[in-house]
Amino acid sequence: MNNIDIKDTNKKSSKKVSEFLEKNNLHKKDFAQMIGVTLSYVYNLIDDNIPFSTRSTTIERIATVMDIMPEDFEEYVIEQDPIPYNKNLEKIKEYIKNNNMTITDFLKQFERKKRLKIVDTLRGKEPVSIDYFELKQIKDILNIPDEDFFELWKNIFTDYLQKGGFDVEKNKNMLDKMIDCAKEYIKG
Repeated sequence: MNNIDIKDTNKKSSKKVSEFLEKNNLHKKDFAQMIGVTLSYVYNLIDDNIPFSTRSTTIERIATVMDIMPEDFEEYVIEQDPIPYNKNLEKIKEYIKNNNMTITDFLKQFERKKRLKIVDTLRGKEPVSIDYFELKQIKDILNIPDEDFFELWKNIFTDYLQKGGFDVEKNKNMLDKMIDCAKEYIKG
């Protein structure tokens, strides 16, 4: 790529971010917190005279907040390892869409210091939290019915146990008891 091509690519990416911020009435400071950078870094991102970020993590976070693919930025270099499919994360994304929410609207429902973690979860780099309080907050924001919420929690909990070495089949009776108690608590 020659210097003219790089500058044109940079302008496209900077313009894309700038237009997104304007269209969504998203303050640069909020955007900076959502993608885990400083405010001055955001100003550099939208300044088409400064080279656009080539950090995969930053571009992935920007793309997640903008609800586009990272590949929409020509500067993006695809990682070697693909992100594994996560049915629980896809269920949450489905609820975001069903509520006619943008990712930005969804993120704004959380306290600022928590938004970056949510962005990293949405891009598949952090697991969906097993913490009941955090999941309940997502449930409330997305109006997830109790039955669906329980199934989501159960799947996340079971996945968490399995990743920690818990044999679901050998411990089926114990797991069923834990799930029954949780079901009573969640639905009660």
